[in-house]
Amino acid sequence: MENTLLLGLSEINFYVPFTKSGDGEELDAYVLMEDKPLKEYIERCIGIVHRTGDNDDKLIVVPEAYDLADELIEENIAFQEKWFKHILIRNPKIIAIK
Repeated sequence: MENTLLLGLSEINFYVPFTKSGDGEELDAYVLMEDKPLKEYIERCIGIVHRTGDNDDKLIVVPEAYDLADELIEENIAFQEKWFKHILIRNPKIIAIK
């Protein structure tokens, strides 16, 4: 999903317009490793947070220069994902279970 437009909801929480996720809403994305406020963003997806208890998966999106370790991804998304059981899916294998 390279070069896909994302629209901002909060500092790192974005959505992909004109899509539909399993929860019936637009597909969500966490944009990591940006240090300035963004309204929209186009970059590279490096993984998916798959929530095992609901249908609200989220993309993990970073600038082209980054390929983050799973631990760093988990640290950056913990503010929201600590409330949900999830697995981190990356190219195309399952990496971590939380």
